[in-house]
Amino acid sequence: MPAHLQLYYVTDRSQLKGRSLESCISAAIDAGVDWVQIREKDLSARQLLVLTQDAMKQATAHGKTRVMVNDRLDVALAAGAHGVHLGTRSMPADLVRSLTPAEFLLGVSCHSLEEAKSAQAAGANYILLGPIFETPSKLPFGPPLGLSILRKVTQESSIPVLALGGITPDRVSQCLENGAAGIGGIRIFQDCDSMEGLVGKLRGRRK
Repeated sequence: MPAHLQLYYVTDRSQLKGRSLESCISAAIDAGVDWVQIREKDLSARQLLVLTQDAMKQATAHGKTRVMVNDRLDVALAAGAHGVHLGTRSMPADLVRSLTPAEFLLGVSCHSLEEAKSAQAAGANYILLGPIFETPSKLPFGPPLGLSILRKVTQESSIPVLALGGITPDRVSQCLENGAAGIGGIRIFQDCDSMEGLVGKLRGRRK
């Protein structure tokens, strides 16, 4: 797999098995993932702020990983995060862009070509498109988009599109072949035995 493959870890401490969220974020940053999205919607603003500040300290020390906060623009700005990631119920992307400096990164979750076009027009820096494959957390929302929709969106987008939903190591190459700039997920990162080993495998490095 190409070295430029973008890896996007979305946190969910409710799915962790005996490990702390802080240790998972630290391992992801140490392993060199490109993005960490802190997505802990039930935390208070103060708790989320502390978690994000700690992640930013680690990311700044390593100089590569970009830390995004899900939905909470106020927390992202207060913590000095790299940006905010917006969902379907978040503030409008164009409003967020108008309120933030040019270097502040804006990501948007999309579920169709139309949503992807709107996100791009609003000034998004990247799109998380999904679910591409079937995944338990998204079953109530209907069938997965599939690789054909991924290909169509990537062909009509000038910003990076990352595939999300049901991504496993064996499916990464299919996503790349259909135009994805990278992959995102929760379980692929949190359920692995070694974050460093996973990142190395996905990027084609063998120890």
